[in-house]
Amino acid sequence: MSSPLSAVYAGTFDPITLGHEDIVRRSVRLFGRVIVAVAAGHHKKSLFSLDERLALAREALSDCAGVEVAAFDGLLRDFVRAQKAQVVVRGVRSVTDFDYERQLAGMNRSLMPEVETLFLLPDDRYQYVSSTLVREIAALGGDVSGFVSGTVHRRLLDKLRLKD
Repeated sequence: MSSPLSAVYAGTFDPITLGHEDIVRRSVRLFGRVIVAVAAGHHKKSLFSLDERLALAREALSDCAGVEVAAFDGLLRDFVRAQKAQVVVRGVRSVTDFDYERQLAGMNRSLMPEVETLFLLPDDRYQYVSSTLVREIAALGGDVSGFVSGTVHRRLLDKLRLKD
């Protein structure tokens, strides 16, 4: 009997949203193991530190058997190969996302032809949710409790209060 497939779902997760969680929870039903790869994000200015983003993702997904959360830096290809994964999962919310993700998938296929990319659409409730919008709305005093888990919501509000 062959071993279950492993998949990697990578992002900065600053913060992890219910849309991200939806993709992970649906992915784990398809694959025996899903590694949520939290990018160091050297190319982005993040609100949460890498350690905070790891902790938030672990807590948000703690009830999900088969899910691991790990940090990565550098090329996704190197992380995927180190994890011995066969699939990269990407969430796609819009046509704009699809165009960008298609380019990434093409480049990843060139860099690691043995790995497939699978696009998943988030549940309709999360089609418009992004970490960027969540951060911006929360910073302006808007209610983002419907877009992130309770723990993430509390930590986000605490983090924004500390910035003031």
